[in-house]
Amino acid sequence: MTPLDIWSDPICPWCHIGKTALDRALESRPDHPFAVAWHPFQLNPDMPPEGMARDAYLALKFGDAQGILNAYRPVVERAEAEGVALNLPAIARTPNTLDAHRLIHWAGIEGRQTAMVATLFRACFQDGQDIGDRATLTDLAATAGMDRALAARMLASDADQDTIAQADREARARGITGVPFFVIGGELAVSGAQTTAFWQQLIDELTAQAAR
Repeated sequence: MTPLDIWSDPICPWCHIGKTALDRALESRPDHPFAVAWHPFQLNPDMPPEGMARDAYLALKFGDAQGILNAYRPVVERAEAEGVALNLPAIARTPNTLDAHRLIHWAGIEGRQTAMVATLFRACFQDGQDIGDRATLTDLAATAGMDRALAARMLASDADQDTIAQADREARARGITGVPFFVIGGELAVSGAQTTAFWQQLIDELTAQAAR
């Protein structure tokens, strides 16, 4: 298998779009060589633990209404082109994603990491749920097949907070400044939300190389 390491943040719409395109490529190439692993990167590492109102966050980051519109137009256009459902007006709060990343980390131990990532993206970008709220995260953990009671106990603790923070720092130290960010086979680095066609071509090339 070829490692496919992905740095992502569940509050990042480009990560959601990029994952959807990748998923479609993997589904179209069921014999693909990838072993997928997700790694934490917080777009807003200094976000208060309780998050903040979405309107206030957008105003702080992008300024006036025109600035917000300009920032999100490429996201909306790409999502529409890819057929990715985005319900941005439903998002009332911008969360701190530390706890969401902890869930992804624990899900990886159980072999449910990609399912947890998909559940978080759907909750945020389609259902407008607050993925910084621990009660919400507990429900989402159960949806992804994790043990609800265990997830609740772990989220109520400080377990692996330092692990996530350290992994985030290491990502930045290696030069990752934005997500999604992909590393294929520990060597080839690809930044940004790629198309399904890109991933299909890459899979085909890797498969051809392996057959030689």
